[in-house]
Amino acid sequence: MKKYIWLLVVFVTTIINAQDKKQKVKDSVKTEVVKVVTSYVPKITDAFKIKQKPTISHTKETEKKQLNYQIYSVPVASTFIPKSGSLKKINLGKRERLYANYLSAGFGNMAAPFLEGYFRRSMNYESELSGYFKFLLSLNPVQNSQLSSTFYNLDFDLNHQQSERYFSWKVGLDLNRDKYNWYGLPTNINFRDRVIDAIEEGQTFGSYKLYGSVDFDESYLNTVHGAISFFADGFSSSEFNIDLGADFNFSLDRIHRNLNDLSLKTTLNYIGSKFDKAYENQDELKYRFFTAGLNPSYEFILNDLEIKLGAKGYFSLELESNTNNIMVYPDVLLSHPIVKNFANIYVGASGGLYNNSYKNFTDENPFLSPSLNIVQTNEKYNAFTGIRGKMGQQFGYNLKGSYSDVEDMPFFVLNHSKSNGERTTDGNAFILYGYEYGNSFKVVYDNVKLVTISAEATFEGIKDLALSANLQYNQFTLENIEHPWNTPEIKGELAGLYKVSKWYAGANIFFVGDRKGILYENNSAFPYTTVDLESYIDINFNGGYQFHDDFSVFLNLKNVLSNNYQRFTNFQVQGFQAMAGISWKFDTLF
Repeated sequence: MKKYIWLLVVFVTTIINAQDKKQKVKDSVKTEVVKVVTSYVPKITDAFKIKQKPTISHTKETEKKQLNYQIYSVPVASTFIPKSGSLKKINLGKRERLYANYLSAGFGNMAAPFLEGYFRRSMNYESELSGYFKFLLSLNPVQNSQLSSTFYNLDFDLNHQQSERYFSWKVGLDLNRDKYNWYGLPTNINFRDRVIDAIEEGQTFGSYKLYGSVDFDESYLNTVHGAISFFADGFSSSEFNIDLGADFNFSLDRIHRNLNDLSLKTTLNYIGSKFDKAYENQDELKYRFFTAGLNPSYEFILNDLEIKLGAKGYFSLELESNTNNIMVYPDVLLSHPIVKNFANIYVGASGGLYNNSYKNFTDENPFLSPSLNIVQTNEKYNAFTGIRGKMGQQFGYNLKGSYSDVEDMPFFVLNHSKSNGERTTDGNAFILYGYEYGNSFKVVYDNVKLVTISAEATFEGIKDLALSANLQYNQFTLENIEHPWNTPEIKGELAGLYKVSKWYAGANIFFVGDRKGILYENNSAFPYTTVDLESYIDINFNGGYQFHDDFSVFLNLKNVLSNNYQRFTNFQVQGFQAMAGISWKFDTLF
């Protein structure tokens, strides 16, 4: 029993001591050091001011010049008395409303229907689709012609433009279809009726061109442009042309801040032509040229003297004969005002290598035979000088004289007839084509020293009236051929336009001087005689009346004097022509 009582006392004592210790821990507070870390936020009051003034050393170019001012007091007697009044309005006339589309249709006295139109549609604010077409037909317009002179022209162009953030681009398709007839039979050959009935004088041309360009904003590369075209006729002739180019502007600020940009134009061209046979034999004709060109230039002004310094360089490769050439030409122009804005005298020199093509020749003369000799024309140099300016705001003029040395300048010469008027075959019993009766042209080339004097003038001194005139004189010094065949020495043009309210009227007067042609004595290339092609004046008028902003009528009169002149040897033009029609403008059909 004592043993248990002792154990109980010890247990109670232990519990009491434990309670006292816990009470002491709970009531005691231990001290600690607390560190607070935060980011530094500066204030304006924390900044301190530098009391020392900095020293800046100027170079001679940036050193400020001291300005001295002097004021002179001069008494002025003024008689101006201000009066109250009202603002006088300026009569700007009725503002013409612009439309996105138009359509014109007409008919002429030579059974000539005409249709032309332009359509444009904005896809959004930065995209646009547009199209253009034109059709003209004329049935037998040339009088006293033994063969048909009917022709037609059809042109269609469709393009799309798009503006991007840093550039804009354009792509398009141009299609052309033309038909002409070799109606100019030689007058010294008596063709039998059966021979005339056997002649197939028709010729058709087809042109298909895909083109595009990209214009860059704020870049050393300004423009990139290119075109791929195919040209063919009705006699298996064809021509393929690739033309590429890019224009650059290089800034010269890093060299000196006052320097202008350096301009650089580059070109790449390939042209290949093929003709089924030559005129004298049955051999096929092929021509292929590759040309690369560079044209750097730099323009600046020095004491009112405008200066352009540049050069043109070309690398030309004739692929059929595997021959190549490198040619360099000047591109220089200096201009200085004798009397500012009234008379500026200029002098310069230029030159260039030009690609001749079947299409370009037929655009100028559609009566060519499909058996041409094609070479490149080399303008070795062209030195020129002149004076130009304005008299007030109404009269402007430009007088210019030049001297050039041209290698292989083209001229159009009549082909000889392979028929004597009684047969439809040649000496080898081959059936003659429609262009082998002395009614087509070939191209001949010659080295020429050319002196040209030209004058241009414009006048806008009368309200609603605008006039312009130009005159050109050419003097040819030929190396091989006798005359510049079918090319005039003198030609000029006078044009005017008058428009008031709803009426408008215009006129064009063309003058072409004497030319020389060839007349063959028989059905061979030799001998021949020279014939004179008389000069002519061609007067044309046009006018119209506008009933409303979107509807008008027009009347065109051509060759008013009805001169049956010969534009080319044996090819008379049509006489007096009149065409009337209507025009309709509109915003959209969709």
